[in-house]
Amino acid sequence: MPSMVKILRVLADPSRLRILLLLSSEELSVAELQQILVMGQSTISTHLAQLKQARLVEDRRTGKSNLYRLRKADPADGILAGLLAHARQEIPQAAADQADLRRVLRKRQNKMRAFFDSVAGRLGKDYVPGKSWKGVAEALLRLMPPMVIADLGAGEGAFALLLAERATKVIAVDNSARMIEVGREQARSHGIENVEYRLGDMEEVPIADGAVDLVFFSQSLHHALHPERAVEEAWRILRPGGRIVILDLVKHRFEEARELYADEWLGFSESELEAMLEQAGFTGVQTSVVHKEPETPQFQTLLAIANKPQ
Repeated sequence: MPSMVKILRVLADPSRLRILLLLSSEELSVAELQQILVMGQSTISTHLAQLKQARLVEDRRTGKSNLYRLRKADPADGILAGLLAHARQEIPQAAADQADLRRVLRKRQNKMRAFFDSVAGRLGKDYVPGKSWKGVAEALLRLMPPMVIADLGAGEGAFALLLAERATKVIAVDNSARMIEVGREQARSHGIENVEYRLGDMEEVPIADGAVDLVFFSQSLHHALHPERAVEEAWRILRPGGRIVILDLVKHRFEEARELYADEWLGFSESELEAMLEQAGFTGVQTSVVHKEPETPQFQTLLAIANKPQ
């Protein structure tokens, strides 16, 4: 670990403190930091290199760029937290930086939303990785009879309509207004009245606490900016004794999926889903790979099921 004197020397620069304040809220790329801080790429890269050397930040590769975040579980965490708390009050640009951060994150979400708006009405006809009816069937076999179900990241609602055949009510949530519109049209055309479409985000679900018996994510969790927050929202809206079912891609290396399908994450491992579910408070977690596609890149579908204790 670098000496405390070196860490304090690194933190003496206001620009590096601004970067740390931003990274304490969200992991960001160099380009996103440029948008917020209005600094040159080389200047920000230099600051990040010094912060990495002091072991205050870390990064992970995603697509063509790196995302930086505040380093976790460091012995200097207590001191750093205190310094950042003071910095929020004393650095004049701190409040404006947070406002710009929210704007940058909205841009991320808008890019994903634009993709789904563009394919609304033909999503079921086009290829979507992991959209496996075998996987869906595996999940349906484990569903309990009539209940109130939330389908989060529902897209056009094709799966919501299928669930509606056995559910008391299905609440289909998606952040694409066009997808919601198409879903409502399809429900009307099929004469299905027990599906309610709501515009909203998986991380801020427009459903009251403890209102549903089952939460379903069908190939949607890898589109969440913060999948752990989406899982926590599922916990919030579930009644005690309710269940969560996740169908998603097994972690893969097909980087083109980020551009082709607006994927934020390249799937999840079984251990990652288990950890997310357990951290949110779920018990009885079960995971299994239920399908492997024969065509390259041979996406695999992962099923996870867990319970909210009574």
